[in-house]
Amino acid sequence: MIKIENVSKSYKLDDGETVTGIKNISFEVKEGEILGIIGKSGSGKTTLLRALRGVEHIDSGSITVGDVTVNSESSQFYYNMLKKETAIHLQRSFGIWPETVRENVLRKLYSRRYFDEASTDFEVAESEFGEEADEILELVSLTEKSGHYASVLSGGEKQRLIIARQLAKRPKLLLLDEPATMACPKTKQEILDAVKKINEKLNITVIVVSHLPDVQKYLADRVILLEDGEIKDEGDPVEITDKFMSDMEPIVDIENVATDEEVIEAKDIYKRFYLVTGGEVLQMKDINFKVNRENILSLVGPSGAGKTVLLRMLGGLDFPDKGDVFYNVDGNWEDIALPGMGRMAIRSKLGFMHQEFALSHYATVLNQLAVRLGYKNHNIVKEARERAKKLDLSDELLDSLYLLTDLPEHEAKARLEQVGLMPEILNDLFPKFPETATKEAVKDIFDSLDLSLDILHRKSYELSGGQKVRVMLALILISKPKFLLLDEPFGDLDPITLRTVTNSLKKISKKYGITIVMVSHNTDFIKELSNRAIFMDNGLVIDDDTDVDKIVDDFIGFCHADYLMEE
Repeated sequence: MIKIENVSKSYKLDDGETVTGIKNISFEVKEGEILGIIGKSGSGKTTLLRALRGVEHIDSGSITVGDVTVNSESSQFYYNMLKKETAIHLQRSFGIWPETVRENVLRKLYSRRYFDEASTDFEVAESEFGEEADEILELVSLTEKSGHYASVLSGGEKQRLIIARQLAKRPKLLLLDEPATMACPKTKQEILDAVKKINEKLNITVIVVSHLPDVQKYLADRVILLEDGEIKDEGDPVEITDKFMSDMEPIVDIENVATDEEVIEAKDIYKRFYLVTGGEVLQMKDINFKVNRENILSLVGPSGAGKTVLLRMLGGLDFPDKGDVFYNVDGNWEDIALPGMGRMAIRSKLGFMHQEFALSHYATVLNQLAVRLGYKNHNIVKEARERAKKLDLSDELLDSLYLLTDLPEHEAKARLEQVGLMPEILNDLFPKFPETATKEAVKDIFDSLDLSLDILHRKSYELSGGQKVRVMLALILISKPKFLLLDEPFGDLDPITLRTVTNSLKKISKKYGITIVMVSHNTDFIKELSNRAIFMDNGLVIDDDTDVDKIVDDFIGFCHADYLMEE
């Protein structure tokens, strides 16, 4: 039996404000049912899932899973018991061992009985759990991959391996947190089919949190709609998801048309990748294309096609083995691979938003915006050069340090450590903007992204998932870049918030003449925003067309994405 009765949970922020996560939530789940939970970012989905998992102590009400019941008075012992009754699959989690697929499952089976996964005795594990491991791998369609190392699996295969390891716990309730939201349609189809198979073969009860209507329609028997931490409605998946989508704002009536001026050129790009355990895995060759000013170009293709690799080469974060990437900056063509002032001129007008972006955890939103404007203001190249001279730094070293401002924070710190420099050197060369000027600069961006100025003084960890994505986008847009590179950064957004962001990007790019190159797996988003698309597979350009609908439809067919074809 799974029963949730009048469950509430609130959080107190650093400034003393109390924020409601969920309020008076009550529902039951039948054995073997797949229950869907849908809602906008910040509606309470994650809080509810964490409470069901037993990692969040509730303020009131009770949760019953099997023979375990917890309430606000329960000790940690009972919450730990709840954890044993449940298993969770987190969208961004890749907690797997650098061993074979089968050994990963055997470790989890061994720990179920002996409580020590790290010290697994594989001889014992094989004799006691070998047959069960094979059955689990069959359930998630990984039998043929059982002897492969986890490092050489595709994204979809890794996700299914994670599910297999959760099944090894024999949970009474499997919790899925946005399964495969960030994945390509092909990978997503594999994961959704694995979940269906598990549910049918094991009769395991599943609660799936997803803001994607297509996923809920394909998987769920029943759907609950959350709004502001409360249950607004529940029932048939089609009816509830249609009700959820009814709050979506209309597509903004702006046609983003590229000019005839070429501003980016990728010429004869060639790149080869190897894995020590898997040989050659990707060979990119004969990549040639030009991007006109105000193009909104989407790179589409299955996972592993080379899209992110190409985008990082366009951003000068990685370099091709052969070939060049050029930018037209103020009438001069500059090579992004050549260190010096020319590359700094490109980077000062370039914004890069990574898929695995991360805000500074304890810094306020305002402080992060001020730091960003210090990196990307109109006079930055000239001012930073003057500061570098006082520190006796060459133009080439200054340029190398400036490159770090476009990397994710953890990657930038790692590169600084390699050469024995502290992160503070970036603050010395690119001091943050005054707070008053920053507030003024961000007003129109926040308004376009439907963000309240009230959150400027909040810390990153006090923001909802949807707010974090939009704040990160505001960090990129505050300097009004001329070139914007987006690597699947919006997968965490519900479709209603995504429509707001899409409309905002269309308006902002039109207003400031921004050229965008982006990687995305969200087919509706690509169709709404792009005026051109390039279809890639296995490192090659398959098609390049301004008929974006045709490219996207071809991509969906290529992926055999049945969940996108459901009526």
